[in-house]
Amino acid sequence: MIILGIETSCDDTALSVVEFTEQNGQISCKILANAVSSQTELGIQYGGVFPAMAKQEHIKNLPIVYDYIVKETNNIKIDTIALTVGPGLEPCLWTGITFAKELAEKLGVPIIPVNHMEGHLLSSLLPEFAIGKEIILRDFPTNAISLLVSGGHTQIIKINNLGDYEIIGTTLDDAVGEAFDKVARMMDLPYPGGPAISKLAKISRTQSLEPRTQNLKPVIFPRPMLHSKDYNFSFSGLKTAVLYHIRDNPIKSDEDKIAIAREFEDASIEVIIKKIVNAMQEFGSTHLLLGGGVAANKYLQSELARVGQTEGYEIYYPVREITGDNALMIAIAGYFHKDIINTKTELKANGSLRL
Repeated sequence: MIILGIETSCDDTALSVVEFTEQNGQISCKILANAVSSQTELGIQYGGVFPAMAKQEHIKNLPIVYDYIVKETNNIKIDTIALTVGPGLEPCLWTGITFAKELAEKLGVPIIPVNHMEGHLLSSLLPEFAIGKEIILRDFPTNAISLLVSGGHTQIIKINNLGDYEIIGTTLDDAVGEAFDKVARMMDLPYPGGPAISKLAKISRTQSLEPRTQNLKPVIFPRPMLHSKDYNFSFSGLKTAVLYHIRDNPIKSDEDKIAIAREFEDASIEVIIKKIVNAMQEFGSTHLLLGGGVAANKYLQSELARVGQTEGYEIYYPVREITGDNALMIAIAGYFHKDIINTKTELKANGSLRL
């Protein structure tokens, strides 16, 4: 089965063509083409994503990226379209839905609606990224927990079975990726903020520095909800603590930025790790599936690896190329739900197939 994946949930216009085969219970995929038109430069210019502007960029970029995909695959015949229908920015989602419906009618193929977050969840089943190579997907684990961390979501999900997910923890305010971006803006760091903060924090850890300001005052931020009895998160208070710290201790040097970045990342990741360990222990899960843009955070990965080894569970990490929003993960999720093809499914932006 050859699937065209389309992803327009935020500010990246992404398309991917993937060929899937299944034999002896193993699913293999061959990535025939994969393309992303990013609006990062606009994000840098305006300090974030503007839905109306992102919508116009999608309208402009979708035909361009599709033409590129067609050329890369020599106009290969596709069997179905896998399409992100939500959650996401509704104006952006509708551009993808409109484009996909017109294309599906032109090609005479069906559409599989895909939940964006399930795409991130299933992205960790891909063990490597390579164009034109047959890749065997990891087996889907049924006794597992998924951690989805991005600019819009921070969720801990109990996986009962494919398509049967239970959100047992979520953020009550800012998502962790959003908090990274906002704190980076306070520190006058470039957008997107996550990689910029992590780069500074890594300097501190590599040099074995303590998080201190230039005048050697310790930098200490709270760990919100670290000891709560649930699996929810709150990053708004942590973000506010950084704001007050900078107000009372104006940044005067790179050393000040390094100290703040280190302590902020330490605080954020410590809470996430504690919640994950508790969830894995409570439900006796054998696997952890990591997904979302913040999944690329190396410190998060190393801390998860540390506790995974200690606690004795296996971790599926998504490859770097598909930690952010991408159409490859949508194609993968589409294949896992290929039986939807034989049912009549109404396409709705933002509200369809939510976890």
